[in-house]
Amino acid sequence: MSTRTNIPGTSPYEPIIGFSRAVRIGNVVHVSGTGPVGADDLSPAEQTRTVLALIEKALAQAGATFEHVVRTRIFLARAEDWEEVGRAHGEVFGIIRPAATMVVAALLNPKWRVEIEAEAVVP
Repeated sequence: MSTRTNIPGTSPYEPIIGFSRAVRIGNVVHVSGTGPVGADDLSPAEQTRTVLALIEKALAQAGATFEHVVRTRIFLARAEDWEEVGRAHGEVFGIIRPAATMVVAALLNPKWRVEIEAEAVVP
C-alpha cells in the first residue's frame, strides 16, 4: 500500500475547506489549484510566474521537480489573457511539455487572473 503524504501550504483556507497544497501518494504528486497569492495587482504573466513558483515549492516539498510534471490545468479569469499566461507557462514547461488544459472560469479572488494545478510522476 502506498504511503500518503499531505504537503501543507500557507493558505488560511486549507483547514476550513479541507485541502492540502499537494498530496503525494506513492510516486504521484497532485498539486491543488494554486492562485497568485500576494500578486493580486500584477499582470497575468507575473501572476502566472508567482503561481508557478508556489507550485515549484510544493513539488520540492513532495520530492518532485517541474521535470516530473505530466499534467497542468490552467484556469483563466479572462479568455483574452490566454497568450500572456501561456507564454509564462511555456517559460517553465516549453521543453517539458506536460499535457495541459486551459479553461476560462470564475476564480475565487476577483483580482486573480490565473490559477494552475499540476500533477507529477516521480520515477
